[in-house]
Amino acid sequence: MPETVSLTIDGLQVRVPAGTPVATAILSSGRTSFRRSVRGEPRGPLCGMGICYECRVTVNGQAHLRSCQIPCQDGMDVQTDG
Repeated sequence: MPETVSLTIDGLQVRVPAGTPVATAILSSGRTSFRRSVRGEPRGPLCGMGICYECRVTVNGQAHLRSCQIPCQDGMDVQTDG
């Protein structure tokens, strides 16, 4: 069994295997919208490798991080704008 970590996504406690990308944890929590465009349209992961910037979230108070590039760690606080 892989080690699991617990993180908070928009106030919801989520457990995932350690090292899971934050984008994957967000999607597994049932969210599909990570942020809003300047016109208010929902946005989510597109490329999955950090090029498109559509998966930006706030992690531990640091805004505009690409969630597809950040591994989950125990105790993380993730906020989406979706």
